[in-house]
Amino acid sequence: MKYNDLDLKNWKELDINVDSLWLIGARDRTGKHSNIYHGNFIPQIPNQLIRRFTKKHETVLDVFIGSGTTLFECEKLSRNCIGFDINEDILNYVKKNMPYPTDESKYEIDNCDVTNEKQFEEKINLSLKKINKKNVQLLIMHPPYLDIVKFTDKKEDLSAISDLSLFIQKFLIVIKNSLKYLENNRYFAIIIGDVYKNREVIPLSFYLLDAIKKKFRVKLKGIIVKNIEGNRGKLGKFGIWKYRALTSDYYIFKHEYILVFKKDK
Repeated sequence: MKYNDLDLKNWKELDINVDSLWLIGARDRTGKHSNIYHGNFIPQIPNQLIRRFTKKHETVLDVFIGSGTTLFECEKLSRNCIGFDINEDILNYVKKNMPYPTDESKYEIDNCDVTNEKQFEEKINLSLKKINKKNVQLLIMHPPYLDIVKFTDKKEDLSAISDLSLFIQKFLIVIKNSLKYLENNRYFAIIIGDVYKNREVIPLSFYLLDAIKKKFRVKLKGIIVKNIEGNRGKLGKFGIWKYRALTSDYYIFKHEYILVFKKDK
């Protein structure tokens, strides 16, 4: 591939996972990574995506930067990063861990309602200008899942939306805003799971996948199922959750999906 700088002469030694099932032993807690933020995703996911779909000194956009998982991986892998989040408190935490950019990795993070087209354009154009770039080469999105966890009190926060149709509508706006700045024929990934509401599984990832394919000129390149093997149920109380499942009729969620798309011209 021309969109990475992997050493394919030694392809057998590469630790790039090309399977559609990712079984990960435990969360990477090295470096700046910590698990202080409910809903943050594991560093191994952006690490894999960044190395496979970008080269050094290219730029990654994460519109739900959260506690900085993607940003910290970009710093480690010598990629530039632009990150937005609606939660000002968590951005302050990230800024404390990233006091200044380096020659190897430039970055810009800012508070932004990414569903607001005008605000998004102002913020990203300013960020691109500061790092002297015109567009980005990879887009990573790990959105909040409906109203499972409420991250802020702002009505614009996607985590405040409980209606499935409205959530998809708003998230499609986020994708539309972001894709304008993704270079043609480059890749974007959405990390998302399903939800259990009103006593049934709501396949949010499948609904969203269908909506994306209908609205945008993109190619679906992969549906990856991810599971952290070290997580034995919620809060480690696997036995309790197994008992509850057996006394009812549901299955325990242990996975998320990584949907990988390629932007057409």
